[in-house]
Amino acid sequence: MDNFFYHVPTDIYFGKGQISHLGERMAQLSKKVLLVYGGGSIKRIGLYDEVIAQLKGAGIEYVELSGVEPNPRITSVRRGVELCREHGLTAVLAVGGGSTIDCGKMVAAGVCYEGDAWDLVLDRKKLVAALPIAAVLTNAATGSEMDAFAVISDMEKNEKWGSGNDHTKPVFSILDPTYSMSLPAFQTASGASDIMSHTFENYFNRTKGAYLQSRLAEGVLKTCIHYTPIALADPDNYEARANLMWASSLAINGLLSCGESTAWSVHDIEHELSAFYDITHGAGLALLTPYWMEYALREDNVWKYVEYGVNVWGIDAQRAPILIKMHLKYLGKNTSKIQFDSPIICKYPDGTYYSLGGIDYIDKALLENESHHITLNPGDEFDSWFLYEAYRYSHDKTSPYNQVFFSINSILFDTCH
Repeated sequence: MDNFFYHVPTDIYFGKGQISHLGERMAQLSKKVLLVYGGGSIKRIGLYDEVIAQLKGAGIEYVELSGVEPNPRITSVRRGVELCREHGLTAVLAVGGGSTIDCGKMVAAGVCYEGDAWDLVLDRKKLVAALPIAAVLTNAATGSEMDAFAVISDMEKNEKWGSGNDHTKPVFSILDPTYSMSLPAFQTASGASDIMSHTFENYFNRTKGAYLQSRLAEGVLKTCIHYTPIALADPDNYEARANLMWASSLAINGLLSCGESTAWSVHDIEHELSAFYDITHGAGLALLTPYWMEYALREDNVWKYVEYGVNVWGIDAQRAPILIKMHLKYLGKNTSKIQFDSPIICKYPDGTYYSLGGIDYIDKALLENESHHITLNPGDEFDSWFLYEAYRYSHDKTSPYNQVFFSINSILFDTCH
């Protein structure tokens, strides 16, 4: 485990009815507030009226910045900065999901910067001050309610970048899971994908010895795997919504990454994707993550994939190797078999290697299932990753190995498709 410094200044009010703290806490920050929200869902669920009642009850003046986009634009940030300066506003209250909170953070920073707020997006070193920020969360996804980060887009340039530091961490956030019950299934699934991706970015790293962080990350992943289907089937299930909302905060508030060296590769790739196509962030992550997992897998990091398979998905570590990469050649002509050479990785969780011995062929039909759609001509050669049990028992989805093989795409892509 590496050395680290950890500090989270955000106070969390979690649970039903915690909006009752809003007026008193905001009054401690400012009596003139910018109220930031998105497309109007907070009005449909009655949250807007609750917020306004709290602000008025505390004698707080407010100006509204509404219509914040799902991928918040720098134009909205600039508009918020102008409103704050015009009306002498000295704090920001963001009510909504991660996009709304991200926009609020950069508005708060932009007010304290003499140049264009986009400068702060491109170079967080220039972000040296910000107005105090508070948040009321409506969607379990980005974790922006308890971290420093904000992601802002300039669609005219097809650019999307992340920024933020300690100055943009919320002073307090209100997390009432009931506010997320009205979310469409697509947004619920996309949010879960975002939580899992944050956790993956922390979990898959080369730092050994950070045992506790890995176990915490596995707990967050198992929480998403368990409760996302429940929330999709029963949107008003408080237990599911509460667990997902808290998982959202824990996945990216720094707790899982302390003492580790992380890369956050998938998020950077997705930012490029949504900068051009304006897709939902969680759905983009769901699309990219399985491909990144395949690309990143190497012999020197397979141990981490083994931990993931065993500890998160419950694979029996004593039965079979977890992953094998094979070079395959379709013989064609008089056979439906595909020949494969020796595997690059065929490894037991205890670190020992396993030889496939005399197994030289695999049925072409087993590859042409819902995970591998291929058309081959005689002599075609290709590389592919397989779970060992996935081709031995490719038609048995009850096999724990197949459950991993199929469920990764199901949870991270199919539910967002």
